[in-house]
Amino acid sequence: MASPTLSAADAEKLNSLKSSVAGLPQISENEKNGFINLVARFLSGEAQHVDWSKIQTPTDEVVVPYDTLKPAPHDPAETKKLLDKLVVLKLNGGLGTTMGCTGPKSVIEVRNGLTFLDLIVIQIENLNKQYGCNVPLLLMNSFNTHDDTQKIVEKYSGANVEIHTFNQSQYPRLVAEDFSPLPSKGVTGKDGWYPPGHGDVFPSLRNSGKLDLLLSQGKEYVFIANSDNLGAVVDLKILNHLVHNKNEYCMEVTPKTLADVKGGTLISYEGRVQLLEIAQVPDEHVNEFKSIEKFKIFNTNNLWANLKAIKRLVEADALKMEIIPNPKEVEGIKVLQLETAAGAAIRFFDNAIGNNVPRSRFLPVKATSDLLLVQSDLYTLEDGFVIRNKERTNPANPSIELGPEFKKVGNFLNRFKSIPSIVELDSLKVTGDVWFGANITLKGKVTIVAKPGAKLEIPDGAVLENKEINGPEDI
Repeated sequence: MASPTLSAADAEKLNSLKSSVAGLPQISENEKNGFINLVARFLSGEAQHVDWSKIQTPTDEVVVPYDTLKPAPHDPAETKKLLDKLVVLKLNGGLGTTMGCTGPKSVIEVRNGLTFLDLIVIQIENLNKQYGCNVPLLLMNSFNTHDDTQKIVEKYSGANVEIHTFNQSQYPRLVAEDFSPLPSKGVTGKDGWYPPGHGDVFPSLRNSGKLDLLLSQGKEYVFIANSDNLGAVVDLKILNHLVHNKNEYCMEVTPKTLADVKGGTLISYEGRVQLLEIAQVPDEHVNEFKSIEKFKIFNTNNLWANLKAIKRLVEADALKMEIIPNPKEVEGIKVLQLETAAGAAIRFFDNAIGNNVPRSRFLPVKATSDLLLVQSDLYTLEDGFVIRNKERTNPANPSIELGPEFKKVGNFLNRFKSIPSIVELDSLKVTGDVWFGANITLKGKVTIVAKPGAKLEIPDGAVLENKEINGPEDI
């Protein structure tokens, strides 16, 4: 591939960065090269903006409606053959810090004492048992989660699932002022480094040796998803469709609601299907991008890709996804993290498609308000799968806003004697020092606001329907 063209000043910056990075013993040659290439592309100012007039809405051939997919084969032997082509990969690089937890986010307990990782292992184990197949589980860790994850997966040694772990790249944070690597400025430890986004999954699969291993075992497709998306389960209809139609890549999308207006969407652009992120949208078109009328779908980050195609593209250095600059501050120093997203790779694969899937395949747990949903009677747990309660007639989940007192998982759990019944809830907003008793039922639109400095307890067995509560007298 041709090298990006740089101004003399930028070329000097890059050369100086190269020699500094060469002296960092903590990372491999592959990581050093990957990092320098990313910075070179960033400095060359590769076009990030799209020509708005060329954007077209994808047709049903490009974004295939889920309900038009053929049913999966009925013959268990055929199903086994299909599943033996598959590998499941969960993105496991994130920490649970935003929810007040230490260690990998995937070890937060979701329901019945089971963690995200427990549920994933149970699901795949059940598939392997049911069809006599061997679907392995890969966990892509970051340097932040690697050590903990290695210890955690030991508990699954008796499970009927082959578990592989590998690390995504570790890149040095860039000092914004002079483009030097932060670790060479005396910032030791983890703060000097960052994992460069999940777009790194493709080169890291290859660099770790896992890609060649899987290909040698006859594997053909990888299903990639965030470890905190409880809806991202193996789907035989999608896998069957990709194998039969020789699609090298598939992104699961789902209809937008008002909560998802900032999510990336799929467009047809110059004859290829492409992910359009809000960061690429010219300012004058941002409101149009957020409208549910024109851009009706968004990326769930459930992605399927052909392993041979990944190998071909990585080895040709052809995956040049849009760079997302992420500015941060570490110990008072302004730094830059350059990242890429796996969904943006769609335009480099042949015969790539989107699949417009039901909302049930997108159930991420990003905050304790999501935890409230999945721990409530709105869902049940069957064989590791989180299943939505049929008694809820509204296809959308209730909107839940909990105040900062509920932000950490520990505090959240302490404030509920038991999780309320919310099957008939439309929205819940809680502000202040509020505590919930046991066996409470919430219906319609409920707002609970504790007065500043006052503790507000909702008694056991209370039924609150379309109520605004500011004190005990309102209950």
